[in-house]
Amino acid sequence: MEAPAPAAWQPQEEGFKEICGLLEHQISPTSTTDKFQIWQQLQHFSQFPDFNNYLAFILSRAEGKSVEIRQAAGLLLKNNLRNAYKTMMPAYQQYIKSELLPCLGAADRHIRSTVGTIISVVVQLGGILGWPELLQALITCLDSNDLNHMEGAMDALSKICEDIPQVLDSDVPGLPDRPIKIILPRLYQFFQSPHTSLKKLALGSVNQYIMLMPAALYASMNQYLQGLFALANDQAAEVRKLVCSAFVQLIEVRPSFLEPHLRDVVEYILQVNKDGDDEVALEACEFWSAYCDAQLPPENLREFLPRLIPVLLSNMAYADDDESLAEAEEDESLPDRDQDLKPRFHTSRFHGSDSVEDDDDDIVNAWNLRKCSAAALDILSNVFGDEILPTFMPVVEAKLAASGDESWKDREAAVLALGAVAEGCIDGLYPHLSQMVEFLIPLLDDKFPLIRSISCWTVSRFSKYIVQESGHQKGYEHFDKVLMGLLRRILDTNKRVQEAACSAFATLEEEAAEDLAPRLEIILQHLMCAFGKYQRRNLRIVYDAIGTLADAVGAELNKPAYLEILMPPLIAKWQQLSNSDKDIFPLLECFTSIAQALGTGFSQFAEPVFQRCIAIIQSQQLAKADPVTAGFLYDKEFIVCSLDLLSGIVESLGGGIESLVSQSNLRDLLLQCCMDDVSDVRQSAFALLGDLARLFAAHLRPRLPEFLDVAAKQLNTPKLKETISVANNACWAIGELAVKVHQEISPIAMTVMSCLVPILQHSEELNNKSLVENSAITLGRLAWVCPEILSPHMEHFMQSWCIALSMIHDDIEKEDAFRGLCAMVRKNPSGALSSLVFMCKAIASWHEIRNEELHNEVCQVLHGYKQMLRNGAWDQYMSALEPPVKEKLLKYQV
Repeated sequence: MEAPAPAAWQPQEEGFKEICGLLEHQISPTSTTDKFQIWQQLQHFSQFPDFNNYLAFILSRAEGKSVEIRQAAGLLLKNNLRNAYKTMMPAYQQYIKSELLPCLGAADRHIRSTVGTIISVVVQLGGILGWPELLQALITCLDSNDLNHMEGAMDALSKICEDIPQVLDSDVPGLPDRPIKIILPRLYQFFQSPHTSLKKLALGSVNQYIMLMPAALYASMNQYLQGLFALANDQAAEVRKLVCSAFVQLIEVRPSFLEPHLRDVVEYILQVNKDGDDEVALEACEFWSAYCDAQLPPENLREFLPRLIPVLLSNMAYADDDESLAEAEEDESLPDRDQDLKPRFHTSRFHGSDSVEDDDDDIVNAWNLRKCSAAALDILSNVFGDEILPTFMPVVEAKLAASGDESWKDREAAVLALGAVAEGCIDGLYPHLSQMVEFLIPLLDDKFPLIRSISCWTVSRFSKYIVQESGHQKGYEHFDKVLMGLLRRILDTNKRVQEAACSAFATLEEEAAEDLAPRLEIILQHLMCAFGKYQRRNLRIVYDAIGTLADAVGAELNKPAYLEILMPPLIAKWQQLSNSDKDIFPLLECFTSIAQALGTGFSQFAEPVFQRCIAIIQSQQLAKADPVTAGFLYDKEFIVCSLDLLSGIVESLGGGIESLVSQSNLRDLLLQCCMDDVSDVRQSAFALLGDLARLFAAHLRPRLPEFLDVAAKQLNTPKLKETISVANNACWAIGELAVKVHQEISPIAMTVMSCLVPILQHSEELNNKSLVENSAITLGRLAWVCPEILSPHMEHFMQSWCIALSMIHDDIEKEDAFRGLCAMVRKNPSGALSSLVFMCKAIASWHEIRNEELHNEVCQVLHGYKQMLRNGAWDQYMSALEPPVKEKLLKYQV
């Protein structure tokens, strides 16, 4: 006998009233009830299986209650479903769905919108198949001619298209076509609706599919484009913005569709780039960068440049409501608020050849028409080069010549424009460099702070060329004037100018490097003066400028007169900050650069810095295990910065800190960091392990098996691509340990070999030069110290290993790897026979083997094969080599 079907669910009056009362308190601004208490009670109600049914009932049927209460019920329902939908009783899922559909046409727009949001969440969790009635209900509403029903259905659809577009482009059993094919014609019809809301929702929904490009959109592209052209000059700014957005996306992913209409599209975008609505103009402006990024033929834009460039320049002036205008008034005496301090991210130490590019040209906040126009001008100047100058220069010169306070924004925009084209148009501007520098230097002292700050940036964009010219008298005078001008601005009273000047100065430091040495004293005086007066946010940029200076001048910094200016303020700040104060991060980074620049000169500061790093790591590991006892929350950045500074100290002072290492508990702390669950911590920990291995392998010996075991694990992970930098540093550290501890590495030699070989064999997919190089070197170092373990397996990896070795530049690490190659071949000459051609190419990749002993070993290996391969076999191998390779092998007398 079948169980009786459950009776339809009905709410209890008492529960209904109680929940409505709680929701009323929750949304009331004047309610005295503690919000946390209400939240706790609502959480308590969530334990009841039918609580979400009550919320659905209140949203859809509580006509006597305010719209705000019904909406609050809907939003709570949406959040609850995210967590609970999949575990709910099917009957309750069905009840909620059946309550939502009739509300698609609710009289109140807020209710319709809330229902649309919940429907999208349910589809995300249960799919279209889990709700067969939904599509029919949406189509019925779209076809109803009732505005509320059409808007409600469109609202829900637009949210599905935005959140989970792919569900409408999949096969649904029982339907002749995919849902998107059924829906698209109706969306196109709405393009012609008299109601802006429907046009906007329909156009926004179709735009979501440009990237996915389902067959239905591909097949109806002409209809879509005709719809876009018809809406191009719509009264509503929101619709015009969506038309621009469609053209930008199409030019990025499917430019062929726009090709027949390209002239008209470019003409249109140029026109709306001047739209009275800034958001429309901004969306249009994105088109130019998108066009150039897609590497489409430049000639299609060429004829428009004389009209386009003045539009971009005019849009580069500050808008009256730009937030930067208010910020620019901030005096240095005003303390920074916490929200002014952007989160900062330290890049963990990395051992290898792929450095991460840090391109932080833009030091200001939100993206807007001004910045987008400058970016478009930058990319156009890179595509068209000096061709744009005949149009560009007269407009810029006219703006710069405008005098009077009221035209300062035009002058500022002209200086920004010069900086934007500095890279692309340098050939045409280079002959006029000295006039431009003469012109920019006085602007560094302009009375308007935003002109002073943009002049700093523009000067920095030309700094590479200013430094190049400093070899002769006139050029050096300009370089010196720029240097002194930026130093003056570093001491500006305006925060925005301080920030721009410090960043510009850091760029100049990178370009000028040791050319700064004669001016070191005055540079340090200015930087340390800024250090004494800056607020917290800009202080971070001073640290960066000091660190960059240390990287640039290196050992030149190691003079008592300079250290007396530089170190006392930094040490005072170091002592003033607690171990859990985030302001210590940039200081740790700054000390890392100083330690590397000073080398052994850092020894007088080493002990307190070393011990502080150890203390910070210890306190963070405590905070991770027990934040209550520690008194603060764990933050990985403290550990990462401290490990990197310790690496810097080890690198610069070498054996000079042996007593510090041996008297500390660094070994045990480091092992803990090597096992940390955060990849950034492991990355820096293995970098330090490799640095310590070079100098203090004996100190690591008591826990050597554990270090080797955890390092090997980093190479054998299914998610290698996600933690490739950790694997890279761990791999390098194993190699450094191998050459120091020799036979003690043998227990893990096979394990490591079995991890490195797949890396070498799949180097194309991994696409990480450093990891492949380090794997080849570490494999060679293992082969050098335990050839008897690796040589029986060499035929399996010889080819891919030799290919990797031939890509590495001559250095001491490559020498180690080739010692391993020779050692293995001596043990098992036949193991390399099938890869002999690749081995010859690897040997030929040396410019010169400077180590005489290794040179002789390589000669012996080649001669051994020549004797082994009789009866013309050797010549046959040789004939397979390219002439340059054969020529290189002559050095080895074969």
